[in-house]
Amino acid sequence: MKGGQALIKSLIDKGADTVFGYPGGQLLPLYDMIYDSDLKHILVRHEQCAAHAADGYARASGKVGVCIATSGPGATNLVTGIATAYMDSSPVLSIAGQVPTHLIGNDAFQEVDMIGITMPITKHNFQVMDANEIPAIVNSSFEIALSGRPGPIVIDLPKDIQEQELEEYRNELLDIPGYKPTKKGHGLQIKRAAQTIIKSKKPVILAGGGVISAGASSELKQLAEIINAPVTTSLLGKSSFPEDHPASMGMLGMHGRKVANISVDESDCLIAIGCRFSDRTTGKIDEFAPNATIIHIDVDPAEIGKNVEVDVPIVGDAKVVLQSMIKMLKKDTSGLDTLKWIEHVKKFNKNCIPRISFENDHPLKPQQVMKELAQALDEDTIMTTDVGQNQMWMAHFFNTTKPRTFISSGGLGTMGFGFPAAMGAKVAMPENDVVAVCGDGGFLMVCQDLATVKEYDIPVVVCVLDNRYLGMVAQWQKLFYDERMSHTHLGEVPDFVKLAESFGVRAERVEKVGETQQAMKDALKSGEPTLLDIIIDPDEILPMVPPGCGLTEIVGEYKVEREIPGDIRYKTPGKAQEGGD
Repeated sequence: MKGGQALIKSLIDKGADTVFGYPGGQLLPLYDMIYDSDLKHILVRHEQCAAHAADGYARASGKVGVCIATSGPGATNLVTGIATAYMDSSPVLSIAGQVPTHLIGNDAFQEVDMIGITMPITKHNFQVMDANEIPAIVNSSFEIALSGRPGPIVIDLPKDIQEQELEEYRNELLDIPGYKPTKKGHGLQIKRAAQTIIKSKKPVILAGGGVISAGASSELKQLAEIINAPVTTSLLGKSSFPEDHPASMGMLGMHGRKVANISVDESDCLIAIGCRFSDRTTGKIDEFAPNATIIHIDVDPAEIGKNVEVDVPIVGDAKVVLQSMIKMLKKDTSGLDTLKWIEHVKKFNKNCIPRISFENDHPLKPQQVMKELAQALDEDTIMTTDVGQNQMWMAHFFNTTKPRTFISSGGLGTMGFGFPAAMGAKVAMPENDVVAVCGDGGFLMVCQDLATVKEYDIPVVVCVLDNRYLGMVAQWQKLFYDERMSHTHLGEVPDFVKLAESFGVRAERVEKVGETQQAMKDALKSGEPTLLDIIIDPDEILPMVPPGCGLTEIVGEYKVEREIPGDIRYKTPGKAQEGGD
């Protein structure tokens, strides 16, 4: 067996059925071996899309997503996707070709130091210098990527190692000194947290992406219902808690919902689970949850106390810790007095429900588009987003009820993420409908991979929210730079329908109220990859907290309160709710 064959066998042994990649000179031996293998390979049209597709695959399935690129520029094109996965704790394995071992360090053709480049943005990386190491390296890569706090791994694979004969195939785990993630939380700390919760009058739960990674959504719901606490999420925590639940407040932070921001500000006990307290979540640190005793549960000890001072730290897996905490709380909740608080928050939440019906408005309001998408889709649909206004409109106005059904780039804020992530999610979960909601700017960065979804018949639906602006940057210019719109207008090209059709992809333009819902239903019924070019109002913005301000300092709020009897309001996919504004 040669090194390349050992790599393929190791991937298959670990359950990797699909890889996203792009060949090149230093990977020719490996690709020659893939030709005769059972490994499914999807040829993307840009390596960045391979990394994002592997990321979408991982987030939708909970398994490791795998991407491959050749050395030099092929490998560096993966870097944005690797950094995206690192910031969002996604288990992605990137395999990069490298020049032969005797040329490493000689500045050979298409040589870059991928170990040096990716060390700050990976959980771990390996350079293979002996083919006999390959099975153990692949085995260990999967173990490290998935255990503890998930994250990306890079394997740097020289060309000659791909052709080197193995002495024997040893599928073992490498010893990684110092790597022993803690799963079970400290019993005394959990007891202290439970006592703090019981004494509180205004508890709030903040759920992050770690809840989803740990598979702890059921425990999160149990905890919220036992202690009568409202639940808010970070962007990556969206889908960890059912947003049709009466206790759900939606997203917290700079672009979060008013009810969530105000409630956290008023709380006396904040239970943060699997989140890292990023600046986009907390706003001004000095003013964040000023009256709250903060309990922080996280599997990564480096995150506890890093950004926000914590009163009760608990290092451990979210699911395991919550199970212990729930067991402890169930023994005695006699001192718990939180019913008035949860009723207050529910009433406040109802009053904050935003208007999303704009029956006579032209051009279309994005809120109207979100409502119609929700009416056309079921709760198993996996939604991916790009970054910017499209992402925030989805976070606000599209409710999710099941984990792993909302996939977005959070920490890095990577434009161009949504479409290839949808491609990977659909490959991972072929029975689920998969829809990407993208801005026109972000989609143009990756539109060449329409060729991929056409060639491989990957029936994702791409909704391009077409306002001809770099929307979020333009929003900041309007709010904070005296409307000096410096280089954020995209112009009038391309025609997205013609662009999609040039790739042989089904496409339709949407401009009127009611058309989004019907177009989405038709797209899903067709079973083909489809692009919907949805023309939206370029002047529409969302209220937000300015950078450096506290969470209650919201600007851009709507001045006119309007009520529309019988309107479908802030609805969960497939579940129409009657209500007002």
